[in-house]
Amino acid sequence: MNERKSDDEELLRLMQDGDEEGFVALYRRWQAPIFRFALQMSGSRAAAEDVTQEVFLVLIRDSRGFRPSRGSFGAWLYGIARHVTLRAIHREKTGAASLDETGREAQIENCRAPGGDPHNEAVQRQATERLWSAILALPAHYREVLVLCELHEMNYADTAMSLGCSVGTVRSRLHRARSMLAERLRSAGFETARRLETTAPDGCAV
Repeated sequence: MNERKSDDEELLRLMQDGDEEGFVALYRRWQAPIFRFALQMSGSRAAAEDVTQEVFLVLIRDSRGFRPSRGSFGAWLYGIARHVTLRAIHREKTGAASLDETGREAQIENCRAPGGDPHNEAVQRQATERLWSAILALPAHYREVLVLCELHEMNYADTAMSLGCSVGTVRSRLHRARSMLAERLRSAGFETARRLETTAPDGCAV
């Protein structure tokens, strides 16, 4: 058992025993990743904020639903976030999310070019908008596996736990998601598209 997994489980036990600091520590550790996941899936900062709040309410209410034998705490929490996010997307009555203005600004801020050069920032802004438009246009079942495996660097076993499917399904969906995204980016003239199937992302780029 790796150190972080053990630490998460200890904090969860403290929380379940009524120690408020256990919950606070888990919140501080996982709030930002869960928010990013919801934003990357929904394209909406407002939706991501609502999802994040609901995920931690579920954690408080149903923490004993976590089973260490089935996978890591993080994978379990992402699984909750996935269900809540998909419900939020469904409420918008669309299978493909669209990047709203606040969501766009949040993603661009995460990918801002170093040095503050106006030209570089303009180029980065355009590239980021194309990238996120392509990601958000993917069907949700491809988008979620790409976000978890590539952007959050989750291993296949934990991704399978989060999505409630087999490792083989994760592998096949990820391969298809990469191919679909690469094709969309090539069609949009995105220069880095040809690297998609061989290069893992770093931060905002895929």
